[in-house]
Amino acid sequence: MKHLILFVALYASILGILSTAYAEEDFRTLTLDEYRDRMVAAWVGQMAGVGWGGPTEFNFNGRIVPESDFPSWKPELINQFEQDDLYVEMTFLKTLEDYGWDVSPRQAGIDFANSEYQLWHANKFGRRNLRQGIAPPDSGHPTFNGHADDIDYQIEADFSGIIAPGMPRLVMDLGEVFGRLMNYGDGLYGGVFVGAMYAEAFFQDSPRAVIEAGLRAIPDDSQYYECISDVLRWHSENPEQWEKTWELINQKYHLNPEYRKASCSKEDFNIDAKINGAYIVMGLLYGNGDPDKTIEIATRCGQDSDCNPSSAGGVLFTMIGMDKLPDKFISALNRNEIFSHTAYNFDRLIAVCEKLAVDGVKRSGGRVEKDNNGNVILQIPNLSVIPGKAQQCWEPGDSVNSRFTEEEMKQIRFKE
Repeated sequence: MKHLILFVALYASILGILSTAYAEEDFRTLTLDEYRDRMVAAWVGQMAGVGWGGPTEFNFNGRIVPESDFPSWKPELINQFEQDDLYVEMTFLKTLEDYGWDVSPRQAGIDFANSEYQLWHANKFGRRNLRQGIAPPDSGHPTFNGHADDIDYQIEADFSGIIAPGMPRLVMDLGEVFGRLMNYGDGLYGGVFVGAMYAEAFFQDSPRAVIEAGLRAIPDDSQYYECISDVLRWHSENPEQWEKTWELINQKYHLNPEYRKASCSKEDFNIDAKINGAYIVMGLLYGNGDPDKTIEIATRCGQDSDCNPSSAGGVLFTMIGMDKLPDKFISALNRNEIFSHTAYNFDRLIAVCEKLAVDGVKRSGGRVEKDNNGNVILQIPNLSVIPGKAQQCWEPGDSVNSRFTEEEMKQIRFKE
């Protein structure tokens, strides 16, 4: 009897191993043409959102933007080449283009330190730290950066999901390389959440499914996870009344000091990643797949009301794809102008993302194949993610005393 029990246990163990292996060998298929169609739309969505919401940015703090103050769309608003929502993430793309997926956080920090565009909040102080010789991850640690819970990596993490379709593990890896240059805790998780939503958007037509995929990539004991989970629940309770859900968000995540313990401002101005992430989700849930409505609601929630519709628009447009986008969003697109302080115009940006995505599929254990008609097929492994335990900016772990070497400092052109 004892031997039979051992045999059954061993057999069950083997079955478990085989089951795990089978799950890990599950693949999702995306043609390269489908990837390109959705990837291009992702950038158009970001540009549309930030352009449309731009006039309202931080003019409505702790209150809903009145419908009468929501701007009208004009096709030329798509041309946004001077926005930190866009040019910062292109610095990260250039680092990946130059050094590949194995680039070190230190090299990413050197490249970010050498950027010349204007920055604010966590980005500004993270870059200042880098220029002073404080290397990542300390450059984004709360000991050295009082803005580490701010929105910054959240507004520039779009690139991570755009080049990692269906690959949230890569999104998480990129967060460790680029997100920790300026953020920590919920500030980092906001970016990983947004990136993971983009990664899933290549395969989904349900905003809720995309949001739930984003949550799976961040620690479930973080306040950020709690915030987005609250919004999902409140939407279920009030599916037709976004203003009522907005009031619940404002009460808990804006007016309650327990959820602003690491906010750089305790006043009406709220650039904390959590509440602005909630407003991205508000646009996606209450927009019901409609581009205009999604951008409008994400904007009218207020606070950082150009960044939030930029992220919401980017995720939704990824789900829709270029072929199905209304012409008003692409008719005036300037594909030749260079994004501020970057190496990219629109078409070069698209080419770089495509190359990195193909490399990312191979890196993740996927395959790039051709079908009988010569179409390139991306076979993308459907791998689970394990986010780990949350870090909190108000109770951070120890910094690691990471400093650039003398040789590394010689590569940084600007010193502060």
